[in-house]
Amino acid sequence: MPLDPQIQAMRERRVQAAAPQLYTLSLAEARAADLASIQAEAHDPEPVHEVVDRAVPAEGRDIPVRVYRPSAEAVLPTLLYFFGGGWTLGGLDTSDGVCRSLANLAGVQVVAVGYRLAPEHRFPAAVNDCHDVLRHIAAHSDEFGTNAGTLAVAGDSAGGNLAAVAALLARDDELELAGQLLVYPNTDQLAVEGSMLQNGDPWLFNHRSVSWYRKHYLADEADALNPLASPLLAPDLSGLPPALIITAEYDPLRDQGEAYARRLAAAGVSVELTRYEGMVHGFFTMTGAVDAARHAVDQAAGALRGWFAMDKVAH
Repeated sequence: MPLDPQIQAMRERRVQAAAPQLYTLSLAEARAADLASIQAEAHDPEPVHEVVDRAVPAEGRDIPVRVYRPSAEAVLPTLLYFFGGGWTLGGLDTSDGVCRSLANLAGVQVVAVGYRLAPEHRFPAAVNDCHDVLRHIAAHSDEFGTNAGTLAVAGDSAGGNLAAVAALLARDDELELAGQLLVYPNTDQLAVEGSMLQNGDPWLFNHRSVSWYRKHYLADEADALNPLASPLLAPDLSGLPPALIITAEYDPLRDQGEAYARRLAAAGVSVELTRYEGMVHGFFTMTGAVDAARHAVDQAAGALRGWFAMDKVAH
């Protein structure tokens, strides 16, 4: 279908404003513009019962996290959320709106992870931070008002990549997760065909954007073959938690997200795949401007409720 009318209107606003693509800016400019754009397209921040900034200790560093609790209930299931931004942009403020919404809609604690950014910290720094936070919360669940049996991971774009990788590492750690929410995830650093070629609109996220982020993230070209950078290349996807994968029609990452869903299903993993027609990369956080974004967040919250309800039955 053609671009959704609300997306088309957003594109026209960018054209009228002559808004530069992020990959034409300096890092500092791109980071500021990315956050401003996300906040402009999001709805006003929802109130939640409690929001607390904390730090998770790791070897030689502390990893900032932001904890959202929707109620005063002593023990809540927990979703670790990894923000998007091509491993290069973003931070805890980037995902603030969606974390608040998911906490309220799903009735879960959400822990947003402030992983290190490239190019200052290239692959696998972000992977290590996300993995370390997941292991720490599982090992110190009482401190976080949760338990190790009710954890899930989620993220959008680069955050979806990190969530998929965290799920792989958790499986190898024999840490059972309730689910994985992957929103238009990067799964293949080597992808060059299909949706990567089809989406070159200079006013939208396009294949040039993907290449710019990849250049900042990977320390070496050989890293593209590493399943911790390209989870689609993992030799074995069996034993992973149930997945909801959301893709967008006009997104260069569409095909690799859908390919990952097919590989998960072939490995016996329960997968729900939804392509949002007429949508573009980044729509998930546009809940203040795009109806489909609100539908997608509702869908994600429904999946979380289902996973954690099933988890309670299993335990």
